[in-house]
Amino acid sequence: MRTWKQTFGIIWTGQLLSILSTSMVNFAIILWLSIEHNSAEVLAYAAIAGMLPQSVLGLVAGAYVDKWNRKLTMILSDGFIAFCTLLIAFLFYIGETEVGLIYLLLAFRSVGTAFHMPAMQASIPLLAPESELLRISGVNQIIQSLSIIAGPALGALAISVMDIEKVLLFDVAGAVLAIISLLLVHIPNPKKQENEQQESLLKQISNGIQTVLKNKGLMYLFVASMVMMFCIMPVAVIFPLFTLRHFNGGAFEMSVIEVIWGLGMLVGGAALGMLKISYNKAIMINTMCFVVGLTFLLSGILNPTQFWIFVFLTAIGGLSAAIYNACFTTIIQEQVEPALLGRVFSLAMSISILPSLIGLLSTGYLADSIGISETFVILGTLICIVGITSFFVKDIIRIGRKIN
Repeated sequence: MRTWKQTFGIIWTGQLLSILSTSMVNFAIILWLSIEHNSAEVLAYAAIAGMLPQSVLGLVAGAYVDKWNRKLTMILSDGFIAFCTLLIAFLFYIGETEVGLIYLLLAFRSVGTAFHMPAMQASIPLLAPESELLRISGVNQIIQSLSIIAGPALGALAISVMDIEKVLLFDVAGAVLAIISLLLVHIPNPKKQENEQQESLLKQISNGIQTVLKNKGLMYLFVASMVMMFCIMPVAVIFPLFTLRHFNGGAFEMSVIEVIWGLGMLVGGAALGMLKISYNKAIMINTMCFVVGLTFLLSGILNPTQFWIFVFLTAIGGLSAAIYNACFTTIIQEQVEPALLGRVFSLAMSISILPSLIGLLSTGYLADSIGISETFVILGTLICIVGITSFFVKDIIRIGRKIN
């Protein structure tokens, strides 16, 4: 009988290889788009294609995640993503290299992610003690950051020595390894209420929404996250162009920024993973929100010769984002019963993505008309305001007081 730590070790190994290959392929695609098109709108549309299915399917996917076998859901999601990637690789192989195919790839992969992400997050409280949830979130951030660090370097190397269709095959291999790791472990499913099987899909979705609305602190935290993501996504998309245009950088400088963001996340995740932190998680979320906004704001006022200051600010932003994400995830896992977690995580994903899509639609205008630097300043300031304002919302502060 495996301990929960051994189970997580097997799962994390598969996830690390899968996320690393995905990070590698994603950066290769971004690099290809940036160099081939040098357009903020192209990058924005690619981001929209990669997120729109998640936001549209979010609420429905969450209801099914809570209804279905969660382990099987993750396996089928990984398999679907691998199949779609393999199909697009074949299209590239036969010479179909238009940008529309990239959008199609990202959209199909997003469908699989819409089911995989909530299933994974909702399974964690069923496998580990509640007192370890924040540390587990920290380890998950470490995995993400390791992939962010190594992915760009591997992606840049891969795209320079092989065709993009061959690069895509790394993502297929990563998904297969993730599936194998899931097959080796047992993931329990939560106990369902007797009347839940007879409930309609709309009723199950409504139960997830009501769970959030009844918890005022969680509801306000979701609203703050929604506004924050509305501001962050346009900035995240134009990061490569900011490096190319403002600092006159190239592939190397773009890779440095991606890696340094990952290093920041690695430090933040490691701190949470190794330390048993009992500080109010809501205060940590608000503080990290403010810091992320401040790094964007300060980056926007740098002159073209201050690239390495931008690198430093990016590292601080990555560290803050890792702590923010880990604390946000842990609060949801603590506040919501396991049988509803799939729906609530899907809801969190949807309300974060939908506003950010609106922000992304204006990315081309902001970057090309107002200016990339000015966009960093404006949106960074708004994120700072969200962080400061959240300190004065008592219900948000209250839900973060639970001591692990």
